[in-house]
Amino acid sequence: MPLDPQAQTVLEVVAELNLPANHTVSPAEARANAKMRPRAIGPEVAKVEDRTIPGPGPDIPVRIYTPVGPGPFPILAWFHGGGWVVGDLDSADGTARQLTVGANCVTVSVDYRLSPETKFPGALNDCYTATMWTAQHAAELNGDASRLAVGGDSAGGNLAAAVALMARDRQSPELAFQLLIYPVTDRNFATASYTDNAEGYLLSKASMEWYWDHYLSDPSEALNPYAAPLQAKDFSGLPPALVITAEYDPLCDEGEAYGARLKAAGIPTVCTRYDGMIHGFFGMWVALDKGKRAIHEASTALRQALGMS
Repeated sequence: MPLDPQAQTVLEVVAELNLPANHTVSPAEARANAKMRPRAIGPEVAKVEDRTIPGPGPDIPVRIYTPVGPGPFPILAWFHGGGWVVGDLDSADGTARQLTVGANCVTVSVDYRLSPETKFPGALNDCYTATMWTAQHAAELNGDASRLAVGGDSAGGNLAAAVALMARDRQSPELAFQLLIYPVTDRNFATASYTDNAEGYLLSKASMEWYWDHYLSDPSEALNPYAAPLQAKDFSGLPPALVITAEYDPLCDEGEAYGARLKAAGIPTVCTRYDGMIHGFFGMWVALDKGKRAIHEASTALRQALGMS
């Protein structure tokens, strides 16, 4: 379908900021520019706590959101987007709040190490370690370790899928669900969605090439399923999934391919494409009706998968 008029308005607002494309500046400049973009404010929750937890390298900052009510609650470990180069706890704050309220879960948002200062698998190791910590400290968080999900958007969706693979391979922690929002699943710039949406829809092919170049030490690492989950040979034993994609997004095809591989392996999987939408729409619920709808779909899926027992 045509580009959604609300998405067109978002693109015009972003264009008026006149910020250079990420692939034309340094990582530090890209991070500074990202902070200048408008961010949707999330709803109030009962409690928000910033703390640090032991990491495989330095301690990992996390932000823990607790909903209203007695608990114990299901738990979501959430990994922000930003191409492994950009993003932080603040950029994820609105979405984390939405999911905390919508899914009635404790959300642990993870401030993993960024590239290129920390290459693959540093970010993944941080996210896996934080997920393990969350499972081990569930009671302390007023959470239930038997109802633990991972999720993320874009590069965070890549990390969530990779954590799910790693948790299956290491047989811990037990995950009940994976929420993958337009995830990066492969280093393949030749898909139809990359060709059709290479320029002009917020995330460009050139920027994705730049992100991958910063994340990997060598392109050959993209054969590792922990870097590119679509490279996995075995999809059995993974948690049920919701995969959300956007029509006007270079990452659309690889997200849908990942959902198809999960389904083919017998994993209960819902794959929803939001027609007329652009990359990043999930976090734009103030401006986009379909952003609101996607947040609702994700929250409902989490509630159902992590149902209060």
